[in-house]
Amino acid sequence: MKIPQVTLLIILLVVGLLVGSIIGEVLGGVAPILAKSQQVSWQPRADFNILKYDLYFQVKLNLASVIGLGIAFWIYKKI
Repeated sequence: MKIPQVTLLIILLVVGLLVGSIIGEVLGGVAPILAKSQQVSWQPRADFNILKYDLYFQVKLNLASVIGLGIAFWIYKKI
């Protein structure tokens, strides 16, 4: 069974962000610039009398996670 290209890209990017974030936290004591992070959040909500939803998405980015994202995209291009 072959994985669709978009699904593979999303999986690789999420894994790259996670691995980069973990590496940034681990190496934060040695290189503090890797651990300094910025939070990005998005909270769409709506109320349509019969349907109401409220979602909250938050991503905590640091330099290492951005580097991990770049490496994941590079790996995707190589595949």
